[in-house]
Amino acid sequence: MTDAFDADHAPDPALIDKCVHCGFCLPTCPTYVLWGEEMDSPRGRIYLMKAGLEGRTGMTPSFVNHFDACLGCMACVTACPSGVQYAPLIEATRGQIERRYPRSLRDRLFRSAIFAIFPYPRRLRVALLPLALIRSVGRHFPGRRIARRGTPTDAGRPFQGRHGEPERLALQAPGARRLQPSDRLALRLRAMLSLAPDVTWRSLFAAVPERTPAVGARRLTVGLLTGCVQRLVFPRVNEATVHVMAAEGCDVVAPADQGCCGALALHAGRLKEARAFARRTIGAFDRAGVDRIAVNAAGCGSSMKEYRQLLADDREWAERARAFSARVSDVTEIVAELGAPRAPRHPLALRVAYHDACHLAHAQGVRQQPRDLLRSIPGIELLPFAEQDICCGSAGIFNLVEPDTARQLGDRKAGFIDATQPDLVATANPGCTLQLSAAAARLGRPWPIRHPIELLDASIRGGSYSKSEVGSLK
Repeated sequence: MTDAFDADHAPDPALIDKCVHCGFCLPTCPTYVLWGEEMDSPRGRIYLMKAGLEGRTGMTPSFVNHFDACLGCMACVTACPSGVQYAPLIEATRGQIERRYPRSLRDRLFRSAIFAIFPYPRRLRVALLPLALIRSVGRHFPGRRIARRGTPTDAGRPFQGRHGEPERLALQAPGARRLQPSDRLALRLRAMLSLAPDVTWRSLFAAVPERTPAVGARRLTVGLLTGCVQRLVFPRVNEATVHVMAAEGCDVVAPADQGCCGALALHAGRLKEARAFARRTIGAFDRAGVDRIAVNAAGCGSSMKEYRQLLADDREWAERARAFSARVSDVTEIVAELGAPRAPRHPLALRVAYHDACHLAHAQGVRQQPRDLLRSIPGIELLPFAEQDICCGSAGIFNLVEPDTARQLGDRKAGFIDATQPDLVATANPGCTLQLSAAAARLGRPWPIRHPIELLDASIRGGSYSKSEVGSLK
């Protein structure tokens, strides 16, 4: 049996000892909510970390499975009365797993493919080109359109196992969640198809200007992280961010030499890659000479605010990382800090269900600012719904590597949103947008899903927008 941890950045015992096993985290943990299994709760996973440090368990498949099942949503951090810092614990544990656990060849290849494509916009653009072609063919030849996501007829239906039994039933039994390799690969490929975005030629090649001047007197110079998925799949979010920031008196700089921020790698425990991405990102924005860095993707913002911890042991970069992280803000935080708006807001008569992205609400503690931004738009009615603190199942690459669990969480979230009968769903993370879009399609609901900054942009631009026009904003 391989020891659970070695001495290279193992989970910090001091952080582990802060957990008093009170159980406040249990009802907030998505996997515990689904399965009711102690070792698939935050305190259970912390207990496993402690057992690994003390030599009472090794790096076994069962040990690894419990950590693979964690979404890293950080809802436990919000719920914890003892202030346990779960993020560095799970990231350190996953770092150990990625370095030391011998995954199957199939699993290694699948994960390697994800990390060889997604963090590199040029490669991702090439990978997404066939989807743009399919969409273009479907528009010109409707009879040839290819079904991309689930239909109303399979809403809520679990994936079927090798013998026809629902695999979600097997998920309920501790230790029984691992499928046969062929089954897992099939599920993962189906998940990739269901989550495939509606890209266009325009979206794949759109780009915001490298510098956009403020309207009126300048209040701030803001750097914009354009992201990987965001810039190719949801370029309108970046365009809306630039327009809103400029309208509110900010010079906006989008450095041409920026790349991936490293969020996917960091949250998956690929710490060496994450550090390399972090250094490149810091360098790009330091050269741009900006006052603040605006981020419109929750997972990216969370990771960039963690650079100070990620590079704490790097003598050359530690201080630069600390200063950089202090300048990173979600775009809704910057809008709030600017105070009284300069640009007038025009009415948008919409019933909006706002979904908290986990890495915005739990990891960054940004909950009120997006809601205040939406409430600043005349005519918008915000709709509360059940389990707003529970993850939708996106969680970085989680919905690709653990697709059945992610699908259950997505369908659960879509059901609660559906009860409010919204005109539109708002969320501040591209992964959440893709996950909720797939769940909405399975439910047969045509909700447009938009970033809050897109709605503010539509309000500032003015005009009389119908619900369908807001839903199709470009």
